[in-house]
Amino acid sequence: MAHTIERTADPVRQEEFAGRMLQVLNDSCLGYLCSIGHRTRLFDVMAQLPPSTSEEIAGTAGLNERYVREWLGGVTVGGIVAYDPADGTYRLPPEHAASLCRDAGPDNLASFLQDLALIGLVEDEVVAAFRDGGGVPYSSYPKFQELQAEETARVYDAALVDAIIPLVPGLPERLDSADGLDVLDVGTGQGHAVNLLARAFPAARFTGVDVSEGGIAAAREAAARLGLRNAHFELADAAEVTGPYDLITAFDVIHDLARPAQTLAALAGALRDDGVFLMGDIAASSKLEENLDLPLGPTLYAFSVFYCMTTSLSEGGAGLGTVWGRQTALRMLEEAGFGEVAVREVEGDILNVYYVARKGS
Repeated sequence: MAHTIERTADPVRQEEFAGRMLQVLNDSCLGYLCSIGHRTRLFDVMAQLPPSTSEEIAGTAGLNERYVREWLGGVTVGGIVAYDPADGTYRLPPEHAASLCRDAGPDNLASFLQDLALIGLVEDEVVAAFRDGGGVPYSSYPKFQELQAEETARVYDAALVDAIIPLVPGLPERLDSADGLDVLDVGTGQGHAVNLLARAFPAARFTGVDVSEGGIAAAREAAARLGLRNAHFELADAAEVTGPYDLITAFDVIHDLARPAQTLAALAGALRDDGVFLMGDIAASSKLEENLDLPLGPTLYAFSVFYCMTTSLSEGGAGLGTVWGRQTALRMLEEAGFGEVAVREVEGDILNVYYVARKGS
């Protein structure tokens, strides 16, 4: 005999949650408007202007006034731009510009909002994967390399040489020494990290590998433009690299891979005995209950569903996901042959932690 389960909703909590969902809808739409503000450089333009009309803003930005006026309406009612109805002028407060403009460097959150359109493109494919399994292939993300290069460049430009590399004691001095070091960067994308390091440490020899032909081509072009003779790029699978190298880096790469365990083992084998593996990855726990207060928790899980996990699963891979977490990372590093692992943080970086790993004896 079937049992009927009575579910009585608390009307106060129901109304509160309905209000929250309205806010989610509004903020989601506001995210798209912020993406447009970044891509059109409207935020950058407004940050330099006094209170201005839509005509003045559009003219300075070289954009269509009607579109700019409608966009201004959205970001005004969304609390991002201030409006004075007396003279019809708009102003971007400096406190808001500090999170929206390119001059903000790694604090520019508007850049991340470009990803909303990217993941929206593959929603139908992701929904199909929910039903059928498998995943969405990398080829379905035509702008991924471009967006990833922009996002990581902001972090690398601000912190790679002066804050991230020094997490390994004595590493800047070794890279600067006359003999230099042999360095490998896996999942190098468009090679911005390699080119930054190659310019900062001309005595060291840098190689970047990636499976993206477009990324490697862009990396080589950038190195040639900068006149870097110590930066080289190869089309290669990180799970099949060989050494020897003194330093291997992987920044927000391992959790995306189809074969992360094999890759970590290969990297351990490619290190010299006194070598170091520096892995930057997401600052999270492997336990869901410990991620409830993550500042970017919903964002990280969404990116995992829409990119990191699904691209791995599309290759029949492990599907670790963006939020694989510290416990899993430490376990996999140990299983790969790293006997000594220290976990380091960079002040102000709420997204990543850095694992300094050395081979076991």
